[in-house]
Amino acid sequence: MFALLALPVLFAVPVWVVAVVCRLVSVALPGRRPDWRVRLLRWGTGMLAAASVGLLVLALGNAEMSDHESRSGTDSSPAPACRDAAPDLVARLVGHRMSYLPPAFDCVLDDGTTYPSSPGYAWLNRLAAASAVASALLAVGARYAGEQPEPGRRSTARGTAAN
Repeated sequence: MFALLALPVLFAVPVWVVAVVCRLVSVALPGRRPDWRVRLLRWGTGMLAAASVGLLVLALGNAEMSDHESRSGTDSSPAPACRDAAPDLVARLVGHRMSYLPPAFDCVLDDGTTYPSSPGYAWLNRLAAASAVASALLAVGARYAGEQPEPGRRSTARGTAAN
């Protein structure tokens, strides 16, 4: 299922990049709304959350495709994703292991040890985690910035000091 979802995500990536660039350009241009900082933080939160989900779907789709290749066809054993390793490791392959969280496709050797089929899973997982953390931090920042008065404006909450 994730392998089928990975294709639309690949097409959505350029749209995401264009949206980010356009938003950053609009912030640099004059004529912004007075509450642009809070709106930008909220928008950034959503975009980073979308990036995190997209990276996770790409990693899951890649893992499922590798798993599917290793289970079907006449040239499926050892797993095609595991064949790029050193020849001595390929000779010792006995199987593979796929995991959903974190997305990975590992090759199992005869002594029970594993090695990753691709270094791409590590950086996709790190990028997804980093964008999720950044999204959470921006959400906290947006909440904090939303409570602060805008520069140049007076706060509507006044003390109840006696005159």
